[in-house]
Amino acid sequence: MRVLLAVPMLILLTSCSHTEATSDKATAAAQDSPPLVPTAKVARIDLVNDLVLTAEFEPFQQVDLMAKVSGYVRSIGVDIGDRVHTGQVLATLEIPEMEDDLTRAAASIDQAQAEITTASDELRRAEAAHDIAHLSYSRIADVLKREPGLVPQQEVDEAHSRDLVAEAQVAAAKSSLKTAEQHARVSRADQGRVETLHKYMTIAAPFEGVVTKRYANVGAMIQAGTSSQAMPVVQLSQNNLLRLILPVPESSVGRVRVGETVDVRVRSLGRVFPGRVARLAGKVQPSTRTMDTEVDVQNPSLTLIPGMYAEVNLHIAESRGALTVPLDAVDRSTAAARVYVVVPPGVIHIVPVTLGLETAQNVEILSGLKEQDIVVAGRHAGLRDGQAVLVK
Repeated sequence: MRVLLAVPMLILLTSCSHTEATSDKATAAAQDSPPLVPTAKVARIDLVNDLVLTAEFEPFQQVDLMAKVSGYVRSIGVDIGDRVHTGQVLATLEIPEMEDDLTRAAASIDQAQAEITTASDELRRAEAAHDIAHLSYSRIADVLKREPGLVPQQEVDEAHSRDLVAEAQVAAAKSSLKTAEQHARVSRADQGRVETLHKYMTIAAPFEGVVTKRYANVGAMIQAGTSSQAMPVVQLSQNNLLRLILPVPESSVGRVRVGETVDVRVRSLGRVFPGRVARLAGKVQPSTRTMDTEVDVQNPSLTLIPGMYAEVNLHIAESRGALTVPLDAVDRSTAAARVYVVVPPGVIHIVPVTLGLETAQNVEILSGLKEQDIVVAGRHAGLRDGQAVLVK
C-alpha cells in the first residue's frame, strides 16, 4: 500500500521539473532573440509650420456721425442695416437763424459793392478836379517864366494851392476805394463762413458702409459736435473690408511679414476666406508678450459680420522638399538630438542629427541622415548601438 502511493508522487515531481526546465529554455530563447522595433523611412516632403490664432472681425472703419452745428433734425433718410455710398445724404438739419445769417451776409456784400462804386466815382471826380487844377497851375507857371511880373504872385500861390488840394483829394479817394474793397473782401469771407456752416446742415456719408446704429429721430434737437452734450445722428461702419487683430507671440514675431496671404476659417459659416497681413504694430506688449498684427479680409458681399470669430493660419515657416522623419524617431534624452538608424542586416546605429523645421508630426533633418534611411520610430529605451533588431 505504501509503495503504490510513492509512485504517483514520483511522477508528479518529475512532471514539475520538466515544465520548469521548458519555461527557462523559452525565456532564455526570448531574451536571446532580437527585439521587434517599429521603423520609418527618411523621405522628402514639404513642411509648413502654421500658427493658429483666434480673433474677432472688426469694421475697417467705424464712426459716429455728428453735426457740426446745432439744429433740429428735419429728415433722416437711412436706418439700421442700410448700405450707403460715399457722399450720400444721411440726414438734414433745420436751423432757421442760419437763413437770416445768409441774408445778412449777402446784404453786407451788396453794401460793400455799393461802397466800392461810390468810392470809384469819387476817385474819378477827384482825379478830374486835380487835372484841371494842375493844368491851371502849369499854365500860370509857364507865363511867369516867360514874362516875370506879369502875373501877381498871390494868383500863382492860389493856383499852386488848388493843385495841392486836388492832389490830396485824389489820395483820399484812393484810400476810400481801398477801404471799400477791403470791406467787400471781409463781407465775402463772412458769407463763405456762413455758407460753409449752412452745408453742415446736411450730414453725408464719409465712406461706403452700413448704418449700424441710429441715435436720433425727426424733430430731435442735435447739439454741435464740439459741445459736451453732443449726440451722434447715426453710426456708420465700413464692412466691405474687415480687419482681424491677432496677438502674435513674441517667439513668432520675427517671422510674420506684411503682404503674406493667410487662410481665415469662420467655423460659424463653415467656410475659409483669403486674408492678407496688412499691418504690424511693431511693438511687443509687455503685459502679454505679444504683438498686434492686423489681417485684412475682403467682404464685398457682406457675408462676414463684424463680431464673428475667425481662426487665422499664419504661415510662420516653410521648407519645400525637406528631408524629414517622424517626431518620435528623434531621441532628445541627451544634449544632442540623435536618431537610431537600422542598417543591414538589422543592426542599430546611433547617429547624431541636426534638426530644422518642426511640425505636429514631422521634423526636418539638416544633417546626419540621407534619403531612404530606415530609422526607429517610437520608444528607444533599451536599445543600444550595434544591437541586432527585427524591423517592423
